[in-house]
Amino acid sequence: MIQLGYFTLDTPDVDKARAFYAGLFGWRFDDASSSPTYAHVAEGTPPFGLTKGEHKAFPNLYFRVDDIEAACARVVELGGRAAVPAESPSGLSAVVSDDQGVSFSLWQPAPGY
Repeated sequence: MIQLGYFTLDTPDVDKARAFYAGLFGWRFDDASSSPTYAHVAEGTPPFGLTKGEHKAFPNLYFRVDDIEAACARVVELGGRAAVPAESPSGLSAVVSDDQGVSFSLWQPAPGY
C-alpha cells in the first residue's frame, strides 16, 4: 500500500512561517535538515516542512514509493504526466499529475529515511 511520505507547505517567507507555526502549534524545526528555502519540522509524522515558493491554498503531497522510475512510468501509462525525478539529500522526488491534471509528487526516500 502506498502511503503519504511527506508534505510541504509553500510560503513566500520561510522565516515568518516558522515563527507563525511555532507560535500556533509549537512546532520545532530541525536546523540541520533545513536551508534558507526550506524549514524541516522536527519530529513530524509523516515528515514535513515549509518551502519558499508561491503561496498555494493547498499542501504539496509526496507519496512514498519504492521505485520512482517505475512509478513515473506507470503514471504516464495511465495517461498522466511525470517530471524527471530530482535528487536531494532525502532521496528522489518527481512532480506528477493524474490523467485529469491534478498534481502531486512521488518520493523515493534515500537510505535511512
